[in-house]
Amino acid sequence: MAARLKTPDSAPSFLAQSGWGDGQILPLAGDASFRRYFRVVAPGRTAVLMHAPSDNENSQPFLDVASHLNRLGFAAPRIMASDLDEGLILLEDFGDARMREVVDAAPESEARIYRDAVTLLGVLHRSPAGDLPPYTLAEYQREAGLFTEWYAPALDLSVDADGYEKAWAKTLKPVLDLAEPVTVLRDYHAENLMLLEGRHGIGSLGLLDFQDALAGHPAYDLVSLLQDARRDVPRELEAKMIAHYRRTAAIEDGPGFEAAYAILGAQRNAKILGIFTRLWRRDGKPRYLSYQPRVWKYLERDLRHPALAPVAAWFSANVPNAKRAAAWRGELVE
Repeated sequence: MAARLKTPDSAPSFLAQSGWGDGQILPLAGDASFRRYFRVVAPGRTAVLMHAPSDNENSQPFLDVASHLNRLGFAAPRIMASDLDEGLILLEDFGDARMREVVDAAPESEARIYRDAVTLLGVLHRSPAGDLPPYTLAEYQREAGLFTEWYAPALDLSVDADGYEKAWAKTLKPVLDLAEPVTVLRDYHAENLMLLEGRHGIGSLGLLDFQDALAGHPAYDLVSLLQDARRDVPRELEAKMIAHYRRTAAIEDGPGFEAAYAILGAQRNAKILGIFTRLWRRDGKPRYLSYQPRVWKYLERDLRHPALAPVAAWFSANVPNAKRAAAWRGELVE
């Protein structure tokens, strides 16, 4: 993917104005959005150049949330320069030690690194959410609606969209009744966490892809990490990390948090099924389809929780088994 990234025309001028005119621009990565990343290599130093075209991306929230996280002591990349009209931001370089690849290469490190990532969440959730906008019912519904908007038509499913919305409205009520919402990064998983050598505590994990942060329920990012669409997290490890999070964040034992975890797991996984289908159909990125069976596994497990009864009934009535994980193991993926 990196080899196909085209350097923005305005990048050399931007870098020169930012004191990085001696830097070589190398392709680094793209992601599921319109953002693209490049590494700038100059004598004795490196940085990351993010290109987020202003026609498609509003990068001001990225700057705002990065500042919020830095004030709290977390390792969001330091902003070195920005030109939002050109969609260019020069960032601190966190290196190449991404959590997913590190854990996959050294499975013995998995429990330790996940524990560090969960500890970070616990500390974050004891910190003020600042001026972040709230995670509203309308936003939960918009996200869940990506399933009926993109997934259903892609598989020629005729579904009861109105019944789907009503089922979610009833199910989501418990996660909206919060005395103190927390910072929800919304994409907290092994591909958005960097291991930073020589740093300790909450600063040892570099945070990426947090521009959509909202103030919401603490279970959301925990689900994002432990029901990871891109890699399998063992059930035993998931259970241990939930217990560790509750101790770290001082969440009392009881059915309320367990129900919220299942509700937000189902909501997020339904959203992801829609997003990955959209990435395939609209954006020409079929590689995301390989993750669909894993996401279905999570969703079906979440739907078994009693708190999901209205949504589970809707899925039973509208989405046959042949249109679930099985659909993505055949010709649609090829």
